[in-house]
Amino acid sequence: MDIRKIDDTISVAPQISVEDVAEIARLGYQTLVANRPDQEEFGQPLMSDIEAAARQQGLNWVYMPVESGNITDHDVDQFAPMIRDAEKPVLAFCRSGTRCTVLWALSAARDSGAEEIFTKARNAGYDITPLAPRLAQQAQHRD
Repeated sequence: MDIRKIDDTISVAPQISVEDVAEIARLGYQTLVANRPDQEEFGQPLMSDIEAAARQQGLNWVYMPVESGNITDHDVDQFAPMIRDAEKPVLAFCRSGTRCTVLWALSAARDSGAEEIFTKARNAGYDITPLAPRLAQQAQHRD
């Protein structure tokens, strides 16, 4: 398991296994978010199996599948309030962790500056600088 901390509220990871869920709970995560659709890739675990393990471990479970390489504003509109209201810390996972990081970054742009977002993502091992135009667009949604 390769958990990458973005900040104190959220971490991201590549695909986890059912067996990883107990360790995720032991590490103190409260909410587990799956951003990967079922059957995206041959051999990946079923989300229903991961959900069952998460619930057995007392974790909150959120299944919010997003198509890789096609994150829409609607996806961000769903992710932003979910992540704001989720019990923290949150662990979000997808195939590589990038999709979760992009969702987080686009939703965070509504409250934080681009440089702070780029730095947090870079510290977690993700270069999201090509997202600068979309971050600027999302920043227009600030309250």
